[in-house]
Amino acid sequence: MATENKKEMSFMDHLEELRWLLVRGVSAILILACACYFIDEFIFDRIIFGPKDPSFITYRFFCELTHFFGVDDTYACATEFKFIIQNTEVGGQFSMYIWTLFTFGFILAFPYILWLIWKFISPALYEKERKLAASFIIISSILFFIGVLFGYYVVLPLSINFFGTFNVSSAVLNQFTVDSYVSMVKTSLVGSGLVFEMPIIIYFLAKLGLVTPEFLRKYRKIAIVINLTIAAIVTPPDIPSQVIVSIPLIALYEISIYIAAVVSKKRQQNDITS
Repeated sequence: MATENKKEMSFMDHLEELRWLLVRGVSAILILACACYFIDEFIFDRIIFGPKDPSFITYRFFCELTHFFGVDDTYACATEFKFIIQNTEVGGQFSMYIWTLFTFGFILAFPYILWLIWKFISPALYEKERKLAASFIIISSILFFIGVLFGYYVVLPLSINFFGTFNVSSAVLNQFTVDSYVSMVKTSLVGSGLVFEMPIIIYFLAKLGLVTPEFLRKYRKIAIVINLTIAAIVTPPDIPSQVIVSIPLIALYEISIYIAAVVSKKRQQNDITS
C-alpha cells in the first residue's frame, strides 16, 4: 500500500521528497567533512601531498616495471620533481582547506547518498528490483571506492609526474598554485570514482531504453581509442604504463555492454509476456 501511495504522489510531493533528499545528503557530507577536520594533517600531508614525493609507491612500481621490460627509465624513475607549490591569494589556503574537507566528506558519504537516491527512484521500479537495494548500494559503493583508489594510485601520480616534469623550455619554471594542485587531486579522485560507476549508469539507461548493447558495440572502437588517448596523456611515454591505465577503463566498457545486453533481453521478455 505504501508503494502505491508513493506512485500516486503529485509533482509537488516529488519535489518535496527531492528537497529532503538534498538536505539529508548535504547534511551527511557536512558532518563527515567536520569529522575530517580532526585528521586534517593526515589528509593533507599523507594523502593530498603524498604523490608529490618521488618515493611514492606508484613511482617505485612504474620504475621497477620499466626495468622489467627493459624500457628507458629516464621518465619513469624520477628522483625529484622540479616544481614548487605556492599560495598566491590571501584566503587561498583557507578556501582550499574547506573545500578539500567537503570533498572528502562527499567521498565518505557516498554510500549514504546512494541509499538516498535509491529511496527516491525505487517507487518507479518493479518489486523484484526494489529488493536489490542492498546489492545496488554495496556494488555501487565498491565500484566508487575502487575508482577513487585507481585515481589516487594511478591517475593522480602519473598526472603529477607528467605535468611536474614537462617543460617547454629550461627558462620556464613550474610553480603551481596550491589551488590548482589540490583541484587536480580532487578531480582525479572523484572523477575516477564516478567513471567506475559506468556499469551502474548503463544499467539504468538500459532499463529506460536509452542505451542498447548494439549501440555500445557499434561505438566500441571509438571508446577504445578514447581510452587509449586518455591513458597516453596521463601516463609516462611507455607501453606498459599506458596499458595499466587503459585496461580498467576498457574492462568497464565491456562490462557495461554485457549489462545492457542482459537488461535488454529482460525488457524484450517482459514485452512478450505483457
